[in-house]
Amino acid sequence: MSRKSPFKHLRFPRKIILCAVRWYLRFPLSYQDVVDLLAERGVDVDRSTVFRWVQKFGPDLAKRTEKHLRRASVDWHVDKTYIRVGGKWRYLWRAVDANGQMVDFWLTARRDAKAAKAFLNRAIERVRLHRPVTIVTDKAPAYRRVIHEINRRYDPRFDSIRHIDRKWRNNLIESDHAALKRLLEYRQSFQSLRSAKATLSGRETIRTIKRGHIYYKQPGVIAEIQFIARLFETA
Repeated sequence: MSRKSPFKHLRFPRKIILCAVRWYLRFPLSYQDVVDLLAERGVDVDRSTVFRWVQKFGPDLAKRTEKHLRRASVDWHVDKTYIRVGGKWRYLWRAVDANGQMVDFWLTARRDAKAAKAFLNRAIERVRLHRPVTIVTDKAPAYRRVIHEINRRYDPRFDSIRHIDRKWRNNLIESDHAALKRLLEYRQSFQSLRSAKATLSGRETIRTIKRGHIYYKQPGVIAEIQFIARLFETA
């Protein structure tokens, strides 16, 4: 049975919608920038329409890409950074593996041990059969307690996850934070946690595709476009 097309009842062709969404998620562009680029190509779209496309197809892109992801390594780097949502600072927890591949991210209003525990449990549940062997963090004491609790849950006899809390060892994810923040700095603050999560899921997925952390993709921007187009072909 064929899957319902997500483009049904939308006025613009699929190719234009995916192009606009990819531009916004991949490059440091505002919604108005995307509108102007489309206008140069004879396509008249308003900013609110591009916003709705990103909110709809960003999470959908992440979901469709999931089964194509390469298996993350068992050495993780975990850290949090900050973004503005609704005029307030919120906490973006992120985990990448030793190759820089995104493992998971989570946006919260808090940065306490409870939030750290929820994020790590969520990330481990996502990878399931190949949970981490080492987790590198900064010296925040919450991580040590949380990883200790996770180890006790899996096997109380020994630490199946080795915790390394050397700040200099976490340069990999801090550099990745900086690259993501450079993209975000060109746009205004997110208006809500919901819109922020939808946009970030699409942006993290586009970065994963660009870096080649998926199976069956050739290098280059044309291959990215073709891969995304295939994801949204109606089964």
